[in-house]
Amino acid sequence: MPNFARSMLVACAVLGFAAAAGAQTPTRIRGTIEAVNGRTLAIDTREGKKISVQVPEPVTVMAVKRADRSSISPGAFVGIAAEPDAQGKLKAQEVLVFPENMRGTGEGQYGWDLTPKSNMTNGTVKAAKQGGGEQYLELTYKNAEANITVPPDVPVVTLVPAEWSDLKPGEKVFLGATKKPDGEFTASRIIVGKNGVAPPM
Repeated sequence: MPNFARSMLVACAVLGFAAAAGAQTPTRIRGTIEAVNGRTLAIDTREGKKISVQVPEPVTVMAVKRADRSSISPGAFVGIAAEPDAQGKLKAQEVLVFPENMRGTGEGQYGWDLTPKSNMTNGTVKAAKQGGGEQYLELTYKNAEANITVPPDVPVVTLVPAEWSDLKPGEKVFLGATKKPDGEFTASRIIVGKNGVAPPM
């Protein structure tokens, strides 16, 4: 397996996509880079806190790239954060179309913290139908299936290689960090926004 493909697989596992497999889930951090000081990122988190994250070498940096909705087609392997509507049916909040070399990453359905009631489903698109501007997906994962509706305004992205230089003030980030006993955070894998596309997961 190419080094980058291996790094991507490990990165998504650490960020929580493999939580269903029993991997220990680090603290997921969503926010905006305020400053880059050497190997330390100052981040304004989604919750309004200011934290510092140490990023020692080596580091894997990935960027999100907008993907066409047509890529959510039968056979694609996707990760979808969703929450139940009033009828208990899953409505997508975001769709990540995995690169082919990441097929199978974190396969399963498990709790997610994008919103209080959200979950994450990583699986293969078995069927995709259109109707009223929405997509109706049937996903298969392991020995189970899930039906998820994708509203027209839901962000659809994929992952592409990025560099440390892409970690700039003002960019949105999503990362899994380890909290040390002294309260400091450290991370070695980061997903960053690029060209106006923020990590939606």
